[in-house]
Amino acid sequence: MDGFVNLFADLIVKAGISADFIFRNQALELPGYFRPTKEWDLLVVRDQTLLVAIEAKSQVGPSFGNNFNNRTEEAMGSALDLWTAYRERTFLDSPQPFLGYLFMLEDCPASNRPVRVREPHFPVRPEYVGASYMQRYEQFCRKLVLERQYTAAAFISSTQQGGKRGCYATPAKDLQIERFAKSLLAHMASFD
Repeated sequence: MDGFVNLFADLIVKAGISADFIFRNQALELPGYFRPTKEWDLLVVRDQTLLVAIEAKSQVGPSFGNNFNNRTEEAMGSALDLWTAYRERTFLDSPQPFLGYLFMLEDCPASNRPVRVREPHFPVRPEYVGASYMQRYEQFCRKLVLERQYTAAAFISSTQQGGKRGCYATPAKDLQIERFAKSLLAHMASFD
């Protein structure tokens, strides 16, 4: 995931923001509302103004079920914590920052196999019935943006061998890295 974080940092520099304001290896903590701090994967902070916070996560098998629940709860909690801290002016007079979420899933038989759902009391939403973890993560990333928890999300997949060579696929056009990058650059253009 470091390669993507570095790509985003390079794009931000090309958009006119000095590398001095981009944090990707250290000083990645932001204060929260429900917890003292949260460490992000990439931050842009210029003159005490939070411009960008990006989270980059990945998952490989074999335990897709437990990890899916953990990853979704983590991403939703991080967004809620940041936006509540923002509402409470924790980031001083910062304008609304770009909040980005990048997720990469291992492309393998277990991540593409339909997953059974349990419905002892109420029916599960139809998009989850018979959906694989690949499809569930795609839905999740899309809903993070639809519900305005994140400004943009990207969802990619890779085999273990492909990942080592830097090869990846984009299961959904609306969750492409390129679209994520364009949204990030559009946000940065307002801070020239």
